[in-house]
Amino acid sequence: MDTMESTLDNTTLSTISLLEARLLRLEHLLYGHTIQQPKVPALRSMQELERRFGILLQRVRVYAELLKLYKSQPTLFHPPPPPEPPSELPLDALRAIVLAAASSYPATASALTAISDTPVPDSADSAALAALLPRMKGIEATQLAQAAEIAELRARSETVVRQWYERDVMGYSNFVAGVESRVEKAERTVKRVERARNEV
Repeated sequence: MDTMESTLDNTTLSTISLLEARLLRLEHLLYGHTIQQPKVPALRSMQELERRFGILLQRVRVYAELLKLYKSQPTLFHPPPPPEPPSELPLDALRAIVLAAASSYPATASALTAISDTPVPDSADSAALAALLPRMKGIEATQLAQAAEIAELRARSETVVRQWYERDVMGYSNFVAGVESRVEKAERTVKRVERARNEV
């Protein structure tokens, strides 16, 4: 009996250890770091794993959807061995499905090959771009400040030009018009005097 309980305990601890290793790998893929949890009793360890897995499901919607799909369609995640066709469909139906999709197999294989041949960008380049982000934000702020200053200078320039036109150009035009009016009056007076002299 003790041997059986010991085997059960070892199996439980091994299962928890495997679950924790998988969860640590998921957390490392998502967050880039993992925190090694201290050794605790099996029950507390299971509760902690469930809590961390629940947090993971809340933060990553895809995992929650996959878990929901797994609960509703478990056979999708555990397909039967290749020689055995699914029991839900007859052989003729399976043959029809395969033949109907046969033309898409080469295109799918080509697309998968193209994806596998696509080079992954160097992480150093991504890190360099990320490092430039604060500088780019600073440049953007400088450009916004310059645009505001240019708009203010444009408005002031328009005001100065309007004042110059209204005060200087229009004032000079009025002065010239007044001089011309006085000259015309003087010319008319001179002509009257000359006509009066000629008549005498």
